[in-house]
Amino acid sequence: MIIQFTFFEPIRPDVRMLIQVLNGLVYGALLFALASGLALMFGLRRIVNFAHGSLYMLGAYVGYSVGAHAGFWTGLAVAAIVLGVLGVALDFLVFRPLQDKDPLITLLVTFGLALIAEDVVQSIWGNDTLSLAEPAIFTGTIQFYGTTFPIYRLVIIVFGAMVGCGLAAWLRLTQVGLFVRAASFNPTVAAIQGVDTDRVSALVVAVGAALAGASGVVAAPLLSLAPSMAADILVDSFIVVVVGGLGSLAGAFVAALILGQINILGIVFMPELTALLPFILMVGVLIWKPTGLAGNRL
Repeated sequence: MIIQFTFFEPIRPDVRMLIQVLNGLVYGALLFALASGLALMFGLRRIVNFAHGSLYMLGAYVGYSVGAHAGFWTGLAVAAIVLGVLGVALDFLVFRPLQDKDPLITLLVTFGLALIAEDVVQSIWGNDTLSLAEPAIFTGTIQFYGTTFPIYRLVIIVFGAMVGCGLAAWLRLTQVGLFVRAASFNPTVAAIQGVDTDRVSALVVAVGAALAGASGVVAAPLLSLAPSMAADILVDSFIVVVVGGLGSLAGAFVAALILGQINILGIVFMPELTALLPFILMVGVLIWKPTGLAGNRL
């Protein structure tokens, strides 16, 4: 998935490059907000959740339906809550029963759930492309260096930063965050020490699903809503998690920023290779450091 910016008048090359870098930050922030939930789930449950893109898609459609009647912010809140509840159900009904099974089984089950979610969306909302208007307070553009940039895109950058800071504070400064880190490092020892690892896991999956749903709503005014949107962003999300280090939040943050710039700047310098560059990055990192940029610790 690529975010492009259209120029309507001659702009200095350095300003044009600045715009592209900002667009890279926009996509990187959105990727991180989505991939952080995927990293949290893998860090604790050790699962490859192919349905994570579907949570993003469902959040976008729930936010669209609610937002059309109650406004953007209500749609965002409802989508996060609904997807959080769905995440708990997913943990109890799928991840927990399959935690001791072959990982391939979990992968196939979540892939099947992704297909079901796409059919559900098509049945309820159809195949037409939909869009959600951004909040009125964030409409318009800002002027700088003789050109303009949409305010809402800057809001997405702030959203990604808030997700990162909020998760870091939660994991480092709260008792629940300590339990999450302990269970992700060694769930058996954590359980011996009195940590209810099943309850912690359910909470982490709920948080990850809620972040996916919220990311879908935040992305809706920028990207069109369609049943294919889950597959469009899922691949990039997995690349972020693999490059950053499976289960590493800090690694996902760095990888998302890098991938955002690669996607945008690739259009400028190597348009014919833009689709391949993320995969080249992943292969290069895995050869150089198989555990990813930051290893596998939250």
